[in-house]
Amino acid sequence: MGTSPFAILAVLGLFLAISKVYWFRQARRPSGLPYPSGPWPLPLVGNLFDVPKSEPWKTYASWGKRYGELVHFTVFGQHFVIINSMRVAVDLLEKRSKTYSDRPQFPIINLMGWDWSLGLLPYGQAWRQRRREFHQQFRSEKAVQYRPIIMKKAHQFLEKLLNNPEDFSNHIRQYSASIVMSAVYDYDVTSGNEHFADLAEKSVEMFSNSAFPGATAVNALPALQYLPEWLPGMGFKRYAERCKKLTTEMRNAPFKFVRDRIESGVPTQCLTTELIGRLSDEHGKPRPDAEEVIKDVCAIAYAAGQDTTVSALHIGLLALLLYPEVQMKAHSEIDKIVGNGRLPSYEDRASLPYVDAFVSEVLRWHPVTPLSLSRAAYEDDVYDGGFIPKGIILLMNTWGIHHDEVEYSEPFAFKPERFLNSDGSLGDKYPITAFGLGRRICPGRPLADSVLWTAFVLVFAAFDVQKEKDEYGHDVNVPEKLSDSMVSHPLPFACKIVPRNSQTESLIREIGEIF
Repeated sequence: MGTSPFAILAVLGLFLAISKVYWFRQARRPSGLPYPSGPWPLPLVGNLFDVPKSEPWKTYASWGKRYGELVHFTVFGQHFVIINSMRVAVDLLEKRSKTYSDRPQFPIINLMGWDWSLGLLPYGQAWRQRRREFHQQFRSEKAVQYRPIIMKKAHQFLEKLLNNPEDFSNHIRQYSASIVMSAVYDYDVTSGNEHFADLAEKSVEMFSNSAFPGATAVNALPALQYLPEWLPGMGFKRYAERCKKLTTEMRNAPFKFVRDRIESGVPTQCLTTELIGRLSDEHGKPRPDAEEVIKDVCAIAYAAGQDTTVSALHIGLLALLLYPEVQMKAHSEIDKIVGNGRLPSYEDRASLPYVDAFVSEVLRWHPVTPLSLSRAAYEDDVYDGGFIPKGIILLMNTWGIHHDEVEYSEPFAFKPERFLNSDGSLGDKYPITAFGLGRRICPGRPLADSVLWTAFVLVFAAFDVQKEKDEYGHDVNVPEKLSDSMVSHPLPFACKIVPRNSQTESLIREIGEIF
């Protein structure tokens, strides 16, 4: 059976489109200005076969040692640069933040229904408006108001760990989701009604798996999105459509839940109601454009915040299994400052520097977004003699920076002490790069910091986290392995979580009766 004329024309058209894009991009380089160093590209396809599919941050870090702190490569004429050092990250993302605050508009973003996201919007008025509203709700001063919610959910988290410790992974997900859903939508997440939280987790996971260079062909070859779905290699279209359905419901359904409660007269207080109150007309109705802003701000708060927090909490538990001496030091500090007659509170934080250092080391050791979110150059630039064209895609290799011996000694070891001064007090070298840099830095970091600190300090106070034993009484090996995705999670592992003593068990049960 012969090849259809349409298929031949489609392939020919695709080849011509690729060639046109490739030569147009190649022609933009000003004479005499080289690109930053990087692996040697092949004609047309560039470095397509060099782009790693597994743990790309590690490959890019090795490229940094070979080619320099700023590494350049191409895929079908699209230019990429990888930032592998703190020096370059600060120079470009902080000092030249206007030039590097745009986002690349990958076709997969629209196909998956994520084009509304604050984190992915191009630099411009729509982004500034949503960023301003988000910052107002989650800045450090405002984030304090969420502490009662966080502490309540953290105490419920402890009770679940006590009653069903082997299901710790689901408890972590529910803890994270319950805080965000309560703060954003006044929605109480309990076992059996996690539908809204599941929407966010599944949608973020699907997008996360498609965000890296080389993850999906349509990002490098936008013309693919216009080809028929039945052609070979078009499976990304069906995948994107499934994600778009989840993303659309994730954005609209919780907002409708709040609006229905307001209209029915049910007392409701949350981020959504506050934004509705501020952005409504004289009749109490949000303007159509304001309603879109409210949906966007609220949806990204619970979508992005939930997944990243879940990852960081799992990474913290993984560290305790691989570095048991860390847990002993945290226990000692809490016993000395708090004692065993009560559980820690926010008022104790300033007196518990080691626990704070532990949170910092969790963020450094395995950053939840190892390559951060990609940027796009807003205009042509020259840095260290290398040409960086407008539209080039930049990736800050957060993992590479966090494992740079220049910044951190023994970078592969988990050492909270690196964030302490010689006298044991907390130092000022917080790993802010875990949240990005410049104008695109994550505005939700004050809330994320409180959520993580509260969970870890209470787990330290109440439990021992231990490796599981096999049938012969030997420790079960726990691999230090994380997923290959934009938001990286530790692969599933087992552990034992047991009360430190009968007194802490009683404290957990007493608090459980209150909530």
